[in-house]
Amino acid sequence: MLTQGYPGSVWLTGQQPSRALRQGRYTHESITHPGKMLPTIARYAINTYTDPGDLVLDPMAGIGTTVVEAMHLDRHGVGVEYEDKWAALAAVNVALAEKQGVSGTGVIYTGDSRKLPTLLPPQMRGAVALVITSPPYGPSTHGHVRTPGPRRGKVRKLHHRYGGSDNLAYRNHDTLAQGFTDILAGCRTVLRPGGHVVITARPYRRHGELVDIPGMAVAAGQAAGLELVEECVALMAGVRNGVLIPRASFFQQKNVGDAITDGDPQWLVQHEDVIVLRRDSNSTSSTELRCSQSEVSWVRE
Repeated sequence: MLTQGYPGSVWLTGQQPSRALRQGRYTHESITHPGKMLPTIARYAINTYTDPGDLVLDPMAGIGTTVVEAMHLDRHGVGVEYEDKWAALAAVNVALAEKQGVSGTGVIYTGDSRKLPTLLPPQMRGAVALVITSPPYGPSTHGHVRTPGPRRGKVRKLHHRYGGSDNLAYRNHDTLAQGFTDILAGCRTVLRPGGHVVITARPYRRHGELVDIPGMAVAAGQAAGLELVEECVALMAGVRNGVLIPRASFFQQKNVGDAITDGDPQWLVQHEDVIVLRRDSNSTSSTELRCSQSEVSWVRE
């Protein structure tokens, strides 16, 4: 539900299956990341909130979706990824985009984005037009299904975990909320006045309890000094003749079916909540430097 008093809109971002959206732009190994953003969501946000030549940042870059889509749209993409495995894979995807002759540039850094300003070159402060990211939230909403065949064992789940146990995805909700607040505070430091932050998230259930990740994202953004301007819906389902074409995973369908059987009616979620925040255009700091586009040419390595 949208927060009262804030505008919202529906983004038609699920017209094709996710596999088709990544074909040709991302390596086959990219499918192993548990929390990939739909390329069309990143693409829509970049087209809406930036102009060609702008700087776009993802502080939790994963396989580099935001960076790659920014490069294809003639923007400069920067990603920061905590885990070495995914940072290396994101760098391969950036190299693939470069090989395809894109007009934008891209770079991936490895590090803990809770210390974001210390990970990025000082000339980035006050230069970023748009941040696109998504908080990590455990294995229950991610992964792929493999069936061993008729009567040959249990359904197996894979590609549903990030990596090390110290990842924010596996911390308790309070630690995740504080960590995400720290990340967004760092993002505010590098955003230019009037720059936007787009966060995709969805609620999920842990041991039957509903965890309000979108609400946490709003609270974290406001605690970091950002202004909430929109709450939108990005469809992960297709729309054909006014009818939704669901693309829910096996486990989503099973969990909803089990809940209905237990007398707890639930909806099959077919969208991501999109939280749009903004840095106050009147907010400045003596430590934040504005950069011209020529000064951010460092983003190609």
